[in-house]
Amino acid sequence: MTRRVSSGATWEPIVGYSRAVAAGDFVFVTGCTSIEGAEFVHPDDAYAQTRQAIANVAAALAKLGCGLTDVVRTRIFVTDISRWQEYGRAHGEAFAEVMPATSMIEVSGLIDPRMLVEVEALAYMPGIGSASDSPPGVGL
Repeated sequence: MTRRVSSGATWEPIVGYSRAVAAGDFVFVTGCTSIEGAEFVHPDDAYAQTRQAIANVAAALAKLGCGLTDVVRTRIFVTDISRWQEYGRAHGEAFAEVMPATSMIEVSGLIDPRMLVEVEALAYMPGIGSASDSPPGVGL
């Protein structure tokens, strides 16, 4: 069984993806950016954009009944690797106790040129993908 959640982002139905998918013992969280509701926030602030992206990861995980403490892997896609300390500081604050495996990868651009960072995550929680007591708003 697979469980999926949506963030309501306008790109989801166009591109055909879910914000997060729980399958088996894992939750796969799609890359999250500095979007709050439907609005881009924190232009030109790599640290704040990373914090917002991670908050969006946390919100997706919460809809499935887990959290940042369950994250075992992150990938941080950045448009300017020279700002690695700003991205890294935000990631470190969120995951200092968890210490997931991670990669920071420079890319030529993201879907909106104002976006500096995108964070995706993989969380582990035994049985999460087949939980019969799905939280409200979780589709199968």
